[in-house]
Amino acid sequence: MTLVAGIHEAHGATFETRGGVEVVSHYGRPERTHRAVRNGVGVIEHGYGVVAVEGEDRVEYVDNAVTNNVPEADGQGVYALLLDPDGRIETEMYIYNAGERLLIFTPPDRAEPLVEEWRSKTFLQRVRIRDASEEFAVFGIHGSKSTEKVASILAGAGAPEPELTFVRGSIGGEYGVTVIASDNPTGEEGYDLICRAKDAEDVFEALLLYGNPAIPVGYQTWDSLTAEAGTPLFETELRGNIPNVVGVRNALDFDKGCFVGQEVVSKVENRGQPSRRLVGFRAERLPDGGVEAFAGSQVRADGDAVGSVTRAVESPILDAPIGFALVEYGIDTDDLTIDVEDDQIAATVESLPFVDGSARSARIPAYLE
Repeated sequence: MTLVAGIHEAHGATFETRGGVEVVSHYGRPERTHRAVRNGVGVIEHGYGVVAVEGEDRVEYVDNAVTNNVPEADGQGVYALLLDPDGRIETEMYIYNAGERLLIFTPPDRAEPLVEEWRSKTFLQRVRIRDASEEFAVFGIHGSKSTEKVASILAGAGAPEPELTFVRGSIGGEYGVTVIASDNPTGEEGYDLICRAKDAEDVFEALLLYGNPAIPVGYQTWDSLTAEAGTPLFETELRGNIPNVVGVRNALDFDKGCFVGQEVVSKVENRGQPSRRLVGFRAERLPDGGVEAFAGSQVRADGDAVGSVTRAVESPILDAPIGFALVEYGIDTDDLTIDVEDDQIAATVESLPFVDGSARSARIPAYLE
């Protein structure tokens, strides 16, 4: 549930539910907000789940479970995945070493199951695992001017760099915050700001009103920004797929020790090419049902079924429908047809990102040449 509903409502917010959590859908004109982020700064309240892992064995325990190396130094973070035995993605996560504890940010519906699963497997290891989602608020600060925004409001520290490192400071010397350099999912410079839940309203108001100007952003705008940036999302592109099939190689360390699903990931890697890959496409027009009708639609190349659409949006910058499709790896044409009910819509495979911004998303799908 949003921690700052009153402020959202004052700005004309419409709400929706994602992953069992109420979030802002939009503030009335999501396409206008989209352009404002590309040219300035937007602030979004993220609906993350938060898991805290404490105890002497915290780093070793989590490192043994996930696909990337957990940092041992305070102030460092990493993007990682938890896989099932078949190598399919159960959850994505950002793991941050906060000194005496690890803080793990997950999709909102994955925090509680993750806590239950990991608690059942602690055995003799000295770890304490709990769902800390209600203790924190997380706000994203994204846009071409976001670094200037952070510098204008953060006391006691400068904007952190590089990606997934963080600093501690305050807003106005009153509200303690942690600022993390993001991995640029919107294709623009970006940061996540964490504060105590009880300070959420004051901090959100400060983010909008103090220092350089910023506007509030909802998840419809988040969807279009991340699509233009070439960033696959958990629910639509990643969940249930093998990581090197959907190209999230930044979440994998192929040299680390055993983790659940590693054997499958290694087999796919050793083949050199997966059976399928995630591509970006641009459609020549919208179907009658609107952009939402693309999701799940069959994709054809030279008349043959080769895959399906995972999601699509209307790009405010390109003024065209764009999206992602999971298709057979070896198709040798960029000309596609998308079957939407009784309609057939021409599309072309496009290089990612669709739109170049002030930064490059670390999650753009990548494959071995």
